[in-house]
Amino acid sequence: MAQSNSVEIRICDAKPTMTRVERAVAEYVESHLDAVRGMSIKQLARNSRTSEASVLRFCKTLGYKGYRDFALSLSAALGSQAQSGAERRYTDIRPGDDLGTIIENVSFNNRRSIEETLTVLDRAEMERAVHMLCGASRVDWYGLGASGIVCADAQQKFMRINMRCQAFVDGHSIQTAAALLRPGDVAVLVSNSGTTNDLLDALELVHAAGAGSIALTRYSKSPLAAGVDVVLRISTPEVTFRSGAMGSRIAMLNLVDILFSGVASIQYEEIKEYLERTHDALQSRHRG
Repeated sequence: MAQSNSVEIRICDAKPTMTRVERAVAEYVESHLDAVRGMSIKQLARNSRTSEASVLRFCKTLGYKGYRDFALSLSAALGSQAQSGAERRYTDIRPGDDLGTIIENVSFNNRRSIEETLTVLDRAEMERAVHMLCGASRVDWYGLGASGIVCADAQQKFMRINMRCQAFVDGHSIQTAAALLRPGDVAVLVSNSGTTNDLLDALELVHAAGAGSIALTRYSKSPLAAGVDVVLRISTPEVTFRSGAMGSRIAMLNLVDILFSGVASIQYEEIKEYLERTHDALQSRHRG
């Protein structure tokens, strides 16, 4: 995907953890993208009714080295957008939409969630996660609600290569499983917000057990992201309650596919027998 809206993605993902003043800068930038790229830091501070120090903190919160780095990135983003034409935006489910519109909008949103996740995904962190899973004695997947669906999908995939892997999708079972971990085990904690109390409690048990930890989450500054060994970030739109967790679930499922493929590639000679055996077992269920 072109990086044309990477600045907007960073702002969207960082806003929930921004200070009040940083958010004031963010909201001004979002509303005046074209004008901001030609402003000095002093002008942006004045127009957003903040200070130059606040603008600088805003830039660093987004991951930029300073205001110049932010301004150059914004200018490049808008230039790329101008060349490719106006970008289509995420669209939530709206009352009265016909089925054709729903098909187009939902499919578009899901594609964009995957594409935008690639702009925030740290490849080095993904490599670390793959190698952690390759060396794990046991892998637990913890998640509630829609995140639990992601965990169940991971269990189904990794079972095919004979990995000791299980999904836990309610608070009590998550706490119980985490309490039984040992050094050499890995827990993968799945949460869009990174603030789910059951997962944060479980993470304390993971640490106490000496096990490794990986998070699939949206926010890099969430309590969950701050406490794990490896963070795999997603990007998903801020839309209303109607569409629920569609975008985050699709983005996380894609990360699970990447993790599985990475592990299977490294261990292919060891696990190809299991892939063949599970394939044959499933195919036998379809014989007439």
